[in-house]
Amino acid sequence: MSIESSLNYLFFDKALLERALTRRAYADEQNRCGKLYKDQEAFRTLGDAVLKTILSDLLMNAGCQTRDSITKKKEQLECQPMLGKIAREVEVGSYIRLGKGEAKHNAQQNLSVLAETLEALIAAIYFDGGYEAAKRVVSRLFERLI
Repeated sequence: MSIESSLNYLFFDKALLERALTRRAYADEQNRCGKLYKDQEAFRTLGDAVLKTILSDLLMNAGCQTRDSITKKKEQLECQPMLGKIAREVEVGSYIRLGKGEAKHNAQQNLSVLAETLEALIAAIYFDGGYEAAKRVVSRLFERLI
């Protein structure tokens, strides 16, 4: 099974997927060897914003109608442990490109690394397929929790 199967999303631009899965330490190591790699850091920032928007959208459609109810539920859903757990369920850790030090310490099991990578993947999907594609993936990942 591939990460695309796990996410139920097929990337048109595989470079976006690769970037979302590439940690800065790995990119730095590869760049020192003369290979050009971009890391996931900027994607994590956008992915966080896209996730917040989609979760707000989904929660309003599920019946949350006050700012307070939307905010409280969204905070529960987007917290690092929850995102890490969801990323673990779809086996994101198996696909993360880690630096040597991170790999030595099994960083692919770390909830914060998993959560950050999930956010980066959401950004990559947003860039690749737009808001509706990202919303479909996020909806499927969070459906039992909303």
